[in-house]
Amino acid sequence: MPVHFTILGSGSGGNSAYLETAETRVLIDAGFSARQIRQRLAGIQRSPETLNGILITHEHSDHVQGLAVLGAQLQVPIYCNRLTKDAIERQITARLEFRLFASGASFELGDLIIDTFPVPHDAQDPVGFLIRTQTANFGFLTDLGHATKLVIERVRPAHVLLLEANHDLKLLQEDTKRPWAVKQRILSRHGHLSNEAAAEVAEAIVSPGLRQLYLGHLSRDCNRPELAHSVVSARLDQIGARHVCLASTSQDVPCTTLTL
Repeated sequence: MPVHFTILGSGSGGNSAYLETAETRVLIDAGFSARQIRQRLAGIQRSPETLNGILITHEHSDHVQGLAVLGAQLQVPIYCNRLTKDAIERQITARLEFRLFASGASFELGDLIIDTFPVPHDAQDPVGFLIRTQTANFGFLTDLGHATKLVIERVRPAHVLLLEANHDLKLLQEDTKRPWAVKQRILSRHGHLSNEAAAEVAEAIVSPGLRQLYLGHLSRDCNRPELAHSVVSARLDQIGARHVCLASTSQDVPCTTLTL
């Protein structure tokens, strides 16, 4: 049976993706309102009522905004580590059904094998995922200030990868909306990847098996899809990785569903 994968949206204001196999349907992060997630799923003829779980990378609002309503309405299990659970519970009063994993551990959910690994970001205990299906492996690196050797190693088996390309350095430096302290946080080793840093990560991760690379978490103010695409595409061309299909995600519109 084919696997269906849709990035429902990715950006500084909200992040969520949907993965479906023959047996299992999951959200990876729930960073839009429950209403928005429901609408975006409806756009691909899906419903949150069929979800088997929601995987959470970390507790920032652009990754958990819809969790309180979805979790309370559906009683769907929420998969995260303990520090992320504690941080979510400080934000959300709804009673949620948490299933805890230890960062770095792997667990099974239906016919999925989910590898977790720590990433450097300014959250309590942020993680990335490599989700293994019978058809393909899906990697998630949505928020990180830099890629450690462990991160590179853990996502290299991905056939499909969502990789953060948050900002263009020049646009961030010239941005008048953000105080200098915020810019320093974004630029730190526990902040967010620039387009150039994303290109370096892509070069380190690329393998003959990597088929699809999505650039995610683009800043509305400090990046442009064409800039991110140009920088990473040039690096892939430079190393001869022309087999990789490159696409930028959008905050407002889901990506076309990928079927493998």
